Parts: sequence; C-alpha cells; structure tokens
Amino acid sequence: MDVEEFRRRGHEVIDWIADYRARTARGELPVMSRAAPGDVRGALPATPPADPQSLDGLLDELTSLILPGCTHWQDPRFFAYFPSNSSLAAVLGDFLSTGLAQLGLNWQASPALTELEELATDWLRQMLGLSDNWSGVIQDTASTATLVALICARERTTDYAAARGGLQASERPLVVYVSSQSHSSVEKAALLAGFGRENLRTVAIDDAFGMSAQALRRAVETDRAAGHSPCAVVATVGSTATTAVDPLEQIAGVAGAHGLWLHVDAAMAGSAMILPECRRLWHGIEAADSLVLNPHKWLGASFDCSTYFVRDAQHLVRVMSTNPSYLRTAADARVRNFRDWGIPLGRRFRALKLWLLIREQGVSGLQRRLRRDLEHARWLAAQVDAAPGWERLAPVPFQTVCVRYAPAGLEGEALDTHTLAWVRHINESGRAFLTPAMLGDRWMVRVSFGVEATEHEHVAALWSQMRAAAERGG
Repeated sequence: MDVEEFRRRGHEVIDWIADYRARTARGELPVMSRAAPGDVRGALPATPPADPQSLDGLLDELTSLILPGCTHWQDPRFFAYFPSNSSLAAVLGDFLSTGLAQLGLNWQASPALTELEELATDWLRQMLGLSDNWSGVIQDTASTATLVALICARERTTDYAAARGGLQASERPLVVYVSSQSHSSVEKAALLAGFGRENLRTVAIDDAFGMSAQALRRAVETDRAAGHSPCAVVATVGSTATTAVDPLEQIAGVAGAHGLWLHVDAAMAGSAMILPECRRLWHGIEAADSLVLNPHKWLGASFDCSTYFVRDAQHLVRVMSTNPSYLRTAADARVRNFRDWGIPLGRRFRALKLWLLIREQGVSGLQRRLRRDLEHARWLAAQVDAAPGWERLAPVPFQTVCVRYAPAGLEGEALDTHTLAWVRHINESGRAFLTPAMLGDRWMVRVSFGVEATEHEHVAALWSQMRAAAERGG
C-alpha cells in the first residue's frame, strides 16, 4: 500500500467509524452481540491468502461479518461491567500514535513521546487534586500497575532481595492484605509477584463492603506474632461489584505503623476525583505509596491507558531499571527513561490520546459529564428505593447501582433463578446490556453508568424495561 492508497482508504475508514458511532448513538444495533461461539471465525477463510488481496470490499466485510460479533460499548444503552469510553478526540490520538509509529525505548528514541507523557500525567495529577509529591506514568492496564506496585512493595520490605537470592532466600514469608471486594487482578498480581496464595490474606469488610481497618490491624499483628513479614495492603476506591470505598485514612494509619506498602486501586472511580466534591471519598490518599486509575474507563481515553502514580519514583526506577549499553545516552542523567518505570522495555505513544481528550473537552467538560453520570445513578437509586419489591443492595458513592427484585415469597435459589432470568431477557432483547454478579451468596444486577452518549431518556427507558422484565417473571 502506497501513501496515496493509504490516504484514500483512511478517509473511507474514518467515514465508516463515524457512521458506526452515529448508529450506536441512535441505538440501531443490539447492544450485546448475538453471535454464537465460532460464528465470526467460521465466516472467515481458515487459511491465509497465498497472494496479496485487494482491500476493495473491506468495509462491507466489516459491516456484514465483524460488526455482528461486536458488543457496542459506546451505545448509550450499555450499562454492563464498567464504562470503557473512547471519546472521538482520543480516537484521533490513537490514530496519530499508530501513524507516527514511535517506540519509546528511552528518551532519545522519542523525546516527544516521553515528555508528552510527563505532561499528560501531570495534568491529570493536578486535575485529581494530588500534591506534587506524586509522579505518573502510563501503563497498559490496572493489572500491570498493581503487579508493579506489589513488586515494589516486595523489594522495599526485603531491602531489594531480587538482587540477591530473591524470595527463596527470605526467612520469613511476606504477606499481602486485600479484601473480598478487591479486583481479581490483585490476587493475580500477588501470585505473579511470588508471594504465594498462602500468604494472601483476605481482610473482613464492613456493612458498606469496605475493608475494616480494625480487622486489618488484627491480621497484621497476628502475622507478626506468627513470624511472618507483613508487606503490602491493597485498598480499593470503587470496588468492581459495588463501587465500595475502603477507609484510606484508617488503612494508611495501619500501614504506616507497621511499615506496609499501601497501594490504592481506583481504576474506575479514580476519575471521579476530578470533581472536588468527590475527593472526600479518598481522604488519606496522600499517605499511599502508589495509586492506579484508568482514564480508559470513565474518563474517556481509548483503551489502553492506565495511569500509575508513585510517591517515590527513585524506588520504582531502582526496582524496574535496566541499563544495557545499547540504550545508554548522554541525556540519561537529565531525562526520564520510562522503560525503568514498568515492565515493558518499549512503549506506545499513549499520551497522545489522553492529551487530546483533556484538550478537546477541558476539565470543565469532563467534570460536567461525570456529574451527569452521578445524577443518573442517584435517580435510579431513588426509583429502586421507592418501588415495592425492589432492593438496593449497596450504597451508591459513584455511578453504579446494585439491585435485586425480591417480592415476598421469592428467596434462595428461586430468587437467583428469577434474577438471572430477567436480566438475561433484557440482554438478549438487544435493548440494553446489564451485568449480573454475586454479592455474598446471592445474585444481583449491577447497573453501571458512564457511556458518553447516555442521557436521562436512556436511563428512564432502562428502568421501565427492568420493571417489566422482573415483575412479570423474567
């Protein structure tokens, strides 16, 4: 493909994407894909083409073969999981990142990549109200950021044992503390960082599903008395099931008293901290050692764009640094080499999509949209609270409402069966997409707001659909 064909095809692709976004905004497609396993693959050739093929007809194939296998995350009727917004300004940033084809091995490999990432993460730091004690870097996902955090915790506790015998030389087992509401990636990170499942403690939660600081303190003291070495605690601001908030200030007090690394997972809800009125929900954040939030969720940056903030950047660099001769430059002492701020050596120009998003919408535009989503959640919560037979199962600190329809006489497994039936009915209708989840030992339904195109009319229509599906028996 030469430059002129690329230009022509590129215009066609942009037009196709613009038309697709317009169709999703109008709700013309079923929100959840109706494809059965194997449908997409079965519609495509099983072997690669032996010779070059023309791309004529490509967009027709995308429409007829690929689109039916897509679930439409940008549809205003998407209320599942957590939002994964891809604002159009961020889409342009992603195009530019791929088009420029920069590879950030070190500062010299692409000074613009490095310095724009410094700028964009610092803009976000200011927007969040964090002090200038924090430094940021863009990772791919919160899973990676949490793994990096636990490796840094491990090395601080062991005085950089990786440079000696590693965990195999440790006389006392290192322990990590989480709650039952922590994201599954936290457990995975602890296992990959070498702590071992036996050394992962699940701390009790309170009535609002937040970690109990008192229970954490008791668990740490018990482990110390047993000859273990408490290492890290992962607190959550906006848990996956209910968006519960752990009491950071109290947890930080325990962590500080016992020398634990405090990592805060605010992957989704951290974006809300661009709203000054929400910052009380992470009071105590300045005592944490590391923090992750994903602008590719609620804020609007296209996936993948996860920001990882640390208060001790020198420690991060010491743990993660590599210094092969072929990457050394005369500028190293005066610049950041982001290869030493995470696991990969190379990095994409992800900062472009975050930078363009903030520029195009401004802080006020982003704040306005998040406040709208919070209002959607408050409105639905009020409807649920007032409706006979409906239960709101958790507080609503952010944009997710956890509900169940439980009329008198319906309980236990029969209630679970009914819950799964009515939510499946809605999802299979194509008119909305919701996520069922377990809370305790019973099924519930999560309604998560945050798609850019969602307005009150979509929320009101969803509530009508929920009542109709649940109250008539699924």
